[in-house]
Amino acid sequence: MAKPKPKRPAPPRRGAGGLWRPVALGGLPLAAAAYVGVDYLRHLSPVWHGRLRPALWAALALATAARAPFYRRWDAEVRAAPRFFAAIAFMLAALLCEAISVRFVSTVLGLQWHRSTAPLPDTGQWMLLALSGKLPQTVVDLLKARIITLHHYLMLFIMLAFSALFDCIKGPGLGIGSRYMFTMAVGRLLRTITFLATILPSARPWCAEARYQIPDHPHPWAQKYYAPYASDPNMIWRVMKEDTPYATLQDYPDEYKPDWGLMSFLVDILRPSTGEGPSWYHLLRKSSGGCNDLIYSGHMFVAVLTAMAWVEAYGGWSSVVIWFLVIHSAQREVRERHHYSVDCIVAIYIGILLWRMTGFLWSAMETNRSRRLSKLDEVQKRLFRAAKDSDVFEIRSLLNEVELAVQEKKGFSQRFIFSFAAAVIVFTVLFVLLAFTLTNDG
Repeated sequence: MAKPKPKRPAPPRRGAGGLWRPVALGGLPLAAAAYVGVDYLRHLSPVWHGRLRPALWAALALATAARAPFYRRWDAEVRAAPRFFAAIAFMLAALLCEAISVRFVSTVLGLQWHRSTAPLPDTGQWMLLALSGKLPQTVVDLLKARIITLHHYLMLFIMLAFSALFDCIKGPGLGIGSRYMFTMAVGRLLRTITFLATILPSARPWCAEARYQIPDHPHPWAQKYYAPYASDPNMIWRVMKEDTPYATLQDYPDEYKPDWGLMSFLVDILRPSTGEGPSWYHLLRKSSGGCNDLIYSGHMFVAVLTAMAWVEAYGGWSSVVIWFLVIHSAQREVRERHHYSVDCIVAIYIGILLWRMTGFLWSAMETNRSRRLSKLDEVQKRLFRAAKDSDVFEIRSLLNEVELAVQEKKGFSQRFIFSFAAAVIVFTVLFVLLAFTLTNDG
């Protein structure tokens, strides 16, 4: 009698994640392209831009909300949340320090210095001007087009982080989000230290007069340590030799000193003028990108971080496209004289370096956590061995270790996870809307 053939094991059923994954893998680059393309319509057809942009935002929000209940890694997202919010706090503190420093370097030398100081010679600008005279006009128009700006790079990263819901990238999304913001905060602090160390003239000499209401004369600090020795070679030689300020100060007008209460210590740093608003916060909002050359470019730094995150987490042809957009943004920053060429080059180097360094840090933290969680299996083996040896004290010690390990492995209730998911989505949407509404281009 012939033996019955063994039944072939049925293939595992594809859950919600399996059904979404093929669509999402191609959907992420398409969603990113749609966002950039629809936003570029503001230059081509403002009417269609006004119609399509809200529809696209609504479609992205609905897709995220519909997918959220089926996401399988909310436990990991909850565990990554403290690091995420700590990174947000660190980034906001870094941005505050940067804004104060931008205002300081823009006002400390006075308006007359901005008018009279010529921009630095930039061979990168020379090269772009030479190419503009030789390339076809269509190519030149493409190079000058504002295809992608700062807020596009921020949105591309937000899309990348939320694509963890659709299994496009390895979760948790808050993990890569915390690393992105931590890296940005470190980069912003390094940038602040750099442009505070040496003040460089702007590539746009008219910027300060158009943006600020600052006195013509330098700040008292600059009056003492810079202005007397700025142009006379003999005085420069003498101050180098004596290593102490010796010049007699000129008779400049008194500085305006409003009463800002507890924040009055910022008066000497921000150097306010009458009519610039009632508080220090108004001055920081007006500081924007400053009116000096702030080495290195903050816009390019954000662009590079987005490109690095996209390459590492998603990869594929879309990463190549994003790097081409980064290069396009760099040449446009130089072409429009927002920055010198060196600012964009240094920003690219620093962005790549810091992303790699924080990658090692995050890997070390994840490895440490994995070791703690895998300790449960090791403790269980030792517990069985101690039970055979009737070692009561060893058993009691191991049970305590098991309890700690189990607490780390313990999951969260379904209600808590759904509440957390809703809070994260709402918080992110509100945070993005406020960032784009209250700031200049993000």
